[in-house]
Amino acid sequence: MASQDSNAAFIKEYQDRFEKKLKEHEITLLEHWKAQLDRIVSMRPDSIASLQLQLTKTSEMMANRIKILKKESNG
Repeated sequence: MASQDSNAAFIKEYQDRFEKKLKEHEITLLEHWKAQLDRIVSMRPDSIASLQLQLTKTSEMMANRIKILKKESNG
């Protein structure tokens, strides 16, 4: 019985630490992409075309990062 309680406590602690780490990672990720978008906003593009170009570049950066992460998780 004590062994089960010990195992349950260990699992709960591990799960809590994992969720905390996951949230920290998500915050870091969101801060990075928010900074990218803030940079675009501060540029004050002179036309819709230049704004679209900046948004396209950011989208491509995100797509490249996703591609790299998928390779790492499969490799």
